[in-house]
Amino acid sequence: MIDLTRLNGTRIVINCDLIKFAEAAPDTTLTLVTGEKLIVREGLDELTASIIAYRGEVLRGAWPEAASALAARSANAITGQASSRIDN
Repeated sequence: MIDLTRLNGTRIVINCDLIKFAEAAPDTTLTLVTGEKLIVREGLDELTASIIAYRGEVLRGAWPEAASALAARSANAITGQASSRIDN
């Protein structure tokens, strides 16, 4: 689940697995798999970073041995640095 803010300032928490796509037009509009649309204050970069962080938390909980590699890849994804492999 990720924390987002509606345009009116109301905080919402959504299941990021339900996001079908997101677009900036100019406000960030999320279209859920249900067809529902949400407009949020967070930009696409912040939204993407939140989703990556959430998924990293889930994976670290399910696979503790890979925590350091997942943290490094998440940091690279957020900063835009590509990594083609995970070092053991």
